[in-house]
Amino acid sequence: MIRFLNVSLMRGTKPLLEGVDLTLNPGDKIGLIGANGAGKSSLFGMLRGEIHADQGEIDFPAKWRMAYVAQETPPLERCALDYAIDGDVSLRKLEAELARLETEPETHENGIAIGEIYSALADADAYTVQSRGEQLLLGLGFSLDQMQQPIVSFSGGWRMRLNLAQALMCPSDLLLLDEPTNHLDLDAIIWLEDWLKKYAGTLIIISHDRDFLDEIVNVVVHIDERKLKRYSGNYSSFERQRAAQMILAAGAMAKQERQRAHLESFVNRFKAQASKARQAQSRMKALAKMEEMAPLRAAAEFSFEFREPLSAPNPLLVMEDVNAGYHILDEHGDKVGDKIIVRDIKFSLQIGQRIGLLGVNGAGKSTLIKTIAGELEPLTGDATLGKGLSIGYFAQHQVEMLRHDESPLWHLQKIAPTVREQELRNFLGGFNFPGTMVTSPIRPFSGGEKARLALSLIVWQRPNLLLLDEPTNHLDLETREALTMALAQFEGTLVVVSHDRHLLRATTDQFIIVADGKLQPFDGDLDDYKDWLFQTKLGKGTSVLPAAGKDNKTAFPVASAIAPPTAAPAVNTKEQKRVEAEQRQKVAALKKPIENKIKRLEEQISKRNAQKAEVDAKLLEPGAYDAANKAKLKLLLADQAFFGKDLAQLEAEWLELQEQLEGLAA
Repeated sequence: MIRFLNVSLMRGTKPLLEGVDLTLNPGDKIGLIGANGAGKSSLFGMLRGEIHADQGEIDFPAKWRMAYVAQETPPLERCALDYAIDGDVSLRKLEAELARLETEPETHENGIAIGEIYSALADADAYTVQSRGEQLLLGLGFSLDQMQQPIVSFSGGWRMRLNLAQALMCPSDLLLLDEPTNHLDLDAIIWLEDWLKKYAGTLIIISHDRDFLDEIVNVVVHIDERKLKRYSGNYSSFERQRAAQMILAAGAMAKQERQRAHLESFVNRFKAQASKARQAQSRMKALAKMEEMAPLRAAAEFSFEFREPLSAPNPLLVMEDVNAGYHILDEHGDKVGDKIIVRDIKFSLQIGQRIGLLGVNGAGKSTLIKTIAGELEPLTGDATLGKGLSIGYFAQHQVEMLRHDESPLWHLQKIAPTVREQELRNFLGGFNFPGTMVTSPIRPFSGGEKARLALSLIVWQRPNLLLLDEPTNHLDLETREALTMALAQFEGTLVVVSHDRHLLRATTDQFIIVADGKLQPFDGDLDDYKDWLFQTKLGKGTSVLPAAGKDNKTAFPVASAIAPPTAAPAVNTKEQKRVEAEQRQKVAALKKPIENKIKRLEEQISKRNAQKAEVDAKLLEPGAYDAANKAKLKLLLADQAFFGKDLAQLEAEWLELQEQLEGLAA
């Protein structure tokens, strides 16, 4: 087991841990959480022996093998597969020793030593290491071709995947993972979840992905007020327990305040009276000894909202027979050809759609988003933009595009040069850029703070179409939750690529998938996508997308995104079922946007009914029609007329949509 015994830790002048005691059991899968700067990475440093506690000790078995992800990757010419296998250090040592022995003269002792090495290699699964390494890299998103490429050819994000692969290849009793999902796509995260569930050792993981934590951990350790508190269960269980504790603490604080007020009142009333002086002195001592509870730190939760779009064109965008991809250029910058990533796109975006874009790594999700955003011109076909279309685009590289030598205020002034400075300061204050921070260069800001600034610039522009490509990278749990809440209330159209399944579930109501070079409907939820992904990546079944027709689970783009079925030369039973499934898919795709509109109309009708009922009740109150209330009466009657007219219009729209739905069902 791992035991923290009276551990205290300072970093510079800042105390991170004070007198911490904690026990973690072998085989636990632990989620380590806490605010940015609370000391999570420093705690990992202590476990690795890189940082020493100022007081106390951390104890765990000396024989335990530890694995963790290196933070840097040397620009080697070594191929990716060999580099990943290098994570099994013991195996590489055995191979090196065997190579040394085989160069020495043949002797009896040498033969015995070689035999022992071969036996040790068999115990270390040396004869399956190549295939294990390939499976590991496939799961993390590498193709077989990429596995043979040198490390120096990969970008920073891909090198971090290689470091993760090394850590997973290393046989270990204790595995430390610090934000392992930061550089992964959803498909790689789902694979990693499955791998970690099967891990037999003790796992400690730092992550801001709540769904990832929920799937894996059975213990949560929360760093709060320089203490480590252990909670049984996954992250959702921790939230429930924490909320219950905060409610109890709030009640205890209120009770303490009442006791304090009572004691102070007694002391103030009677300390001057000789007959009561003794009791007053006793109360004063009790007041001095009363333990002050730490203020409840539920304050200042970060939140923001997207401002209402200035216009709402419909449709916002139409793509007809578009091929999306890149121009191939020669060394002089001249075009020599095209690389098509997604072909034959027939797609339109209607006002109010909320689409999650799925697809395995490299399928073309970012290419599609860039083409919609206008960052890439269609290679062929037409893209027609609605009049008044305003796009808010958050790309994966958005943070790198900020000017690190300039301040948040400078960035906002660049897009709002005529707005008063105080108004801009107030706006940025709402994104947690207070005081001097708003005028300070952003270079020392954390990745999360820079991402928050990039988001604030998009919010200011009041877009009616949001295109978000992995917006949660670098964001902590609190800011992710704030973004999720803001997106759920956004009144425009949303297309999002994200590995955060909590965000996808809460903010989208239909999915499309980029697969096999095409934009296709996806009938199902994220659990269905997970099943399909394992079938596709691990070869456990067909790669056919989930069929339509499941109760209330259809999730498709607009009808124009669905290609007509291809006629079969002969119809057998299997083929007939496939054609019928395609027909159901098309009907479901047509029904889904209508059902979403009906749902929103029903919410508006319910809201208007409540408002009208409130006005009707006020008009029935005694004296409502008195001359003294003439102005109020005029306002109430105007509200009554408005709500009645609006209700009639909403109900007419509802009836029309119901008729369309019934026609499709027929």
